[in-house]
Amino acid sequence: MHIPDNYLSPSTCAVMAAAMAPVLAVSVRKAKAEMTKAKMPMLGICAAFSFIVMMFNVPVPGGTTVHAIGGTLIAILLGPFSACISLTIALLIQALLFGDGGIVALGANMFNIAFVLPFVGYFVYTCIKNRVASERGEYIGALVGSYVGINVSACIAAIEFGIQPLLFHNAAGQALYCPYPLQVSIPAMLIPHLLVAGFVEAFFTVSMLTFIKKVSPGSLYEGEIQRSNAIYALLAVLICLVPLGLLAEASAWGEWGADAIGSVVSQGAALGYVPEGMLHGFKWNTLMEDYAVAGLPASFGYILSAVCGAAITVILFRIAGSFIKDKKQHDAVV
Repeated sequence: MHIPDNYLSPSTCAVMAAAMAPVLAVSVRKAKAEMTKAKMPMLGICAAFSFIVMMFNVPVPGGTTVHAIGGTLIAILLGPFSACISLTIALLIQALLFGDGGIVALGANMFNIAFVLPFVGYFVYTCIKNRVASERGEYIGALVGSYVGINVSACIAAIEFGIQPLLFHNAAGQALYCPYPLQVSIPAMLIPHLLVAGFVEAFFTVSMLTFIKKVSPGSLYEGEIQRSNAIYALLAVLICLVPLGLLAEASAWGEWGADAIGSVVSQGAALGYVPEGMLHGFKWNTLMEDYAVAGLPASFGYILSAVCGAAITVILFRIAGSFIKDKKQHDAVV
């Protein structure tokens, strides 16, 4: 679901970044009003979990892959505004250090993954939870909300892909950016998400919610970590397991490089050309491209990337938390 650079036109990316800017501004303001020093580490841990779970690629029919995100889970734990910030940081690190998602397309990826997914998922979760007043309702809400959230997010991304050939093409009619129209992009994105990714996301959300309620209920009800050793241990286990994501060797739909897209078969025929915007577009050279490290086996590079990504997210939020005054102490002084 991460849109690479040069799949969307610069003007589309600018529009999406402009749409995301007020969302981030409101999210930061809301989070600052609600967040305490004790809650800040949980933001980093949630970002780390999301970063890692996105490395577990799952093969789907059609020769592409999908992955979970955990956006609805973070919204349930910390609220949708805090989830937006947490996911935004994860996306930033993925794009800047690992080339997963574009730099120019960052606004679009943030809009789809850090805004649409957690807010839609949380809305559905809240609606069900409020109508089924029991623990069962909470789990049903989490399951349905996470399933709906990731599929709505995928649909928005498919629309962004699909409008490109309609709006941006050369005199010969060839697309300048993403070459697949809406009638191709929407089913290509939605079918794998409806059939596979939605269920993977729901399973991850409900499993993690069950685990956190058992070992650290304060994370759910107060946003503060309890029994952090158990949470960090789970994080470590997932990091050790990330090489499983390498078993799915294919790319996700819409994430092919310029060197591969011309030969991608869609609707029974290869594209046969490379869109000009992709061929001569923006290129960002990252330190650990595609979660690989030069000179190391793929599995070790993948694990090292997971360690670096998770560590950076946790450290960033701990540093940010150090600048937050303890609200209880502040209120007492006042």
